[in-house]
Amino acid sequence: MPEIFSRIDKIKPAYDMTYKFVLFLCKILLVIDILITSFSVAGRYISFIPDPSWSEEVVLTCMAYMAVLSAALAIRRGAHIRMTAFDTYLPKKVLGVLDIIADLGVLLLAIIMIVVGWNYAVGIGSKGTYVSMPFLSRFWMYFPVPLAGVAMFVFELESVYNHVKSFFIKEVK
Repeated sequence: MPEIFSRIDKIKPAYDMTYKFVLFLCKILLVIDILITSFSVAGRYISFIPDPSWSEEVVLTCMAYMAVLSAALAIRRGAHIRMTAFDTYLPKKVLGVLDIIADLGVLLLAIIMIVVGWNYAVGIGSKGTYVSMPFLSRFWMYFPVPLAGVAMFVFELESVYNHVKSFFIKEVK
């Protein structure tokens, strides 16, 4: 059984690259948010700097991307809020099974986010435009949900795999 895990472990660089890409995307979005917000605020108080009408919608869209993508990143790090009050009282095997059940629930949520989010993005999103930018489809406002669903799905697959692997291989600490 351990040889199958060593083969599957070769996929870990793909998970690492996905994590780094999503993290990089969040950093870029944060920088864009800060720059646009700074420019917009400066435009309100400094007469020769224009205050763009599109700044609020772009900042809110970037924040939507960052919110859901950073939540996906937290899955990989195991940084989500979780109930651990009884963890010390439960046997390790029971705790592992409960972790897998929780992971499968989040995996199901990721699939729902992909399917429903995509339907909203191409349905509702494609029918409207941003108020201040009539040339830009609202698809981009709804797209963060399926995008984060894909990231969550990838990171949850890794989490499920790691929990299943822990039943068969004891990690050396």
